[in-house]
Amino acid sequence: MNKYVKKGLCIALAAGLIASSFAGCAKVNYVTNSAVEAIYKIKDGSWQETEAEGEGAAAEGDPVVIDTFTAGTYGGVEFSSLEDVANYYVEAYNYTKTLTAEYTDENGDKQTFYKLLGDENLEVGEIMIDGSSNAMINNLVPGIVGGLFAPNTYGLVPCYNRDPNLDNNLEDTTRKADHDFRTSAVTAEDILDANVTDNGDGTITMVIQPKAGQMSTRGDDSQGRFFEVLGDIGGVVASIDMISFAQGTAEENITVDYKGGTVTVKIDTATKEIVEADYKMIANVSVNHANVAVIKDKSASLVITYTNHFPASDEYLLEKKGIKRAVPLS
Repeated sequence: MNKYVKKGLCIALAAGLIASSFAGCAKVNYVTNSAVEAIYKIKDGSWQETEAEGEGAAAEGDPVVIDTFTAGTYGGVEFSSLEDVANYYVEAYNYTKTLTAEYTDENGDKQTFYKLLGDENLEVGEIMIDGSSNAMINNLVPGIVGGLFAPNTYGLVPCYNRDPNLDNNLEDTTRKADHDFRTSAVTAEDILDANVTDNGDGTITMVIQPKAGQMSTRGDDSQGRFFEVLGDIGGVVASIDMISFAQGTAEENITVDYKGGTVTVKIDTATKEIVEADYKMIANVSVNHANVAVIKDKSASLVITYTNHFPASDEYLLEKKGIKRAVPLS
């Protein structure tokens, strides 16, 4: 697998939830020693002492979680429909990804990356085992996530690489569809709702809620055209030897539903440059009939919240990737 294809996260979800592979721009991390250790911590059966009943991660429908669209003129730009919102977002995204800046890497070499680079964060919500919550299992999660998730920096999502010349998967022969992530494929059909605000300073802020999706792949649907989604989680989990299923295959027993995520972008209307952005992806992961170690035929669910903020601070870039902007943020 090309090293720029995926970034992954495998989380031991004691009591039957296995692992969930988080797709992004860089690499795939399969179950590591910390995840395996977490699994064996719960082999003594104490995971069965559930403390609170719950409804699981996924909910029905696709409710709007933002203010609804109101036609009007904002910052001198007329928006009469969600199609206008989609078109303006695409224009701003495409223009912003034409902009580059000079950086110095950890070896002191000059590099050209996107002008707008972002940070990233991942949080795992409460884990439900057969519909119930267990405090011990949930207490293990922060340590596992901390050991498996290494924050990185990329251009506007979805993204393949912070180097514009590498921001595509056109040479990835394992994929059914090719995408050049230097341009956005978003259309009005991808948007559930949106709103626009005039900031009174030459910028507007657009808040967009993409339509829900299931088992999304980057660039291929409403969620994958806005976010770094999980992609082929079933295929990744199927390759992990310690995990099996009481019935069916990994692909049949694992679902990922995306909904309720939002995209917030501040755009300079004079240039259509995105100057600030926040992407919040919410993935509801469900696993059925899972066997992990001595734990047999269990179902589990959890919510993954993955966020990207642009621009990343100078401190973040230096700490996480050892790179410095030639011109620091003001």
